[in-house]
Amino acid sequence: VQLQASGGGLVQAGGSLRLSCAASGRTFYSTYVMAWFRQAPGKEREFVAAISWNGRDQYYADSVKGRFTISRDNARSSVYLQMNSLKPEDTAVYYCAAYTVMWYWGQGTLVTVSS
Repeated sequence: VQLQASGGGLVQAGGSLRLSCAASGRTFYSTYVMAWFRQAPGKEREFVAAISWNGRDQYYADSVKGRFTISRDNARSSVYLQMNSLKPEDTAVYYCAAYTVMWYWGQGTLVTVSS
């Protein structure tokens, strides 16, 4: 599975960004759990959000709950992360990931939130 994330950039605090991640290389994308993780400078990678294979269940880290929304489009083999009310502490490299019997990781996309 290859995962290609995009949509990162520089935004002011309080602003919004939408990250996208497209999967390729396999034909069973619709069965995967999809997730977003992030890694801030000098910190370990942390969980941000996840979504079940059919999109019915979403899970969020407490730090982003109510501000971020994860969604997916299985017809497009894509997962999205809508990020609203961004804070400087959201600054990180964001990674999308897919889980079947193991985790597959995409390259990261940098999100920088200025105060």
